[in-house]
Amino acid sequence: MNMKNNLMLACGTTLLIMGCSSAYDKSDESHNIQVPAVKFDLSQWNITVPLDVNNDKKVDTISVKDIQQYQHPDYFFLDSDGNVVFAAPNKAFTTPNSSNTRSELRQVISGANSTKSIYDKSFALTSHTSADKFKQLGGNLQATLKVNHVAKRATHTEKAPAYSVVVGQIHAEKDKELVKAGNGYGYGNEPLKIYFKKRPNHKYGSVFWNYERNLHKENPDRKDISYPVWGNSWLDDNEPGEQGIALDEVFSYEVNVVENIMYLTFTNERHGMSKFEINLANNIDAFGQVDELDHPDGYAGDAHFFKAGAYDQCSTKDDPGFWYPACLGTGNWATDKANGDYVQVTFMKLVQGPAKK
Repeated sequence: MNMKNNLMLACGTTLLIMGCSSAYDKSDESHNIQVPAVKFDLSQWNITVPLDVNNDKKVDTISVKDIQQYQHPDYFFLDSDGNVVFAAPNKAFTTPNSSNTRSELRQVISGANSTKSIYDKSFALTSHTSADKFKQLGGNLQATLKVNHVAKRATHTEKAPAYSVVVGQIHAEKDKELVKAGNGYGYGNEPLKIYFKKRPNHKYGSVFWNYERNLHKENPDRKDISYPVWGNSWLDDNEPGEQGIALDEVFSYEVNVVENIMYLTFTNERHGMSKFEINLANNIDAFGQVDELDHPDGYAGDAHFFKAGAYDQCSTKDDPGFWYPACLGTGNWATDKANGDYVQVTFMKLVQGPAKK
């Protein structure tokens, strides 16, 4: 990293050199502020933060170029150990297709020079009919992290997303043209979401990963299939005990997509290593069983990208739907943090790149 890049002063509620009247050098010890890009390679990431600084009624996304000189003192910053912290309150600005807030990185393979083309910014499986057009086939994501906090208050406590945060994803591109083609692709579903969930009366939480069936949003069979790593799946609200993971307990994950196969490796000092694999180009689940309700070709026709950070699953929306536990929140960060209505995750390592064969 170029240690001579400039840091920024506070500019409204966001720290960003663009639009500020003056700047500090990143190495200026008197201010003791460093942006995450100093410690982490963010040359192929942008970030969505739970803000609307420019008042355009849209959630703010910081580009690959601008993230190199960006931090936010509440939502995206380096801690005193040089680790990157992501945080998001339950109630804040979010993306148009979600009622969940996030401070979350989004992979952009071609970096700051990326075009809008999915072939340029995303990766594909080798079974994709246009695989030869993609800049990258498959990919690898490695992270070491600890979950510091999950939201404590939910109205509908029985709903699985309550008290949980997603710390890593593979997301499929939303593509209207693919949807129109009628081949069952382009809905923007998620073949992978890595979760941590802990109920407020439990000492330990659970780490699990979900695979979403690649079906249209209105299809009632479009559901997440949950695989426990340590502790319980998201539908089991029993205390996981020492088989689970505590807040601030360090664990790692590696996602390695090679050709059509997604290999998952999870490690923790107490629990050791746990591995999974699943073919993303068919409807055979991670247990080796055919899922007749899934798309027969899985995600073979989609483009994909990694995400990582803190994606709060404690939606404040009060709706009969499964995804809406009506968690509490005011929209004021200081108040919500004091009440425990937020998520926070600290990453010690975050590296993405080509598939490891």
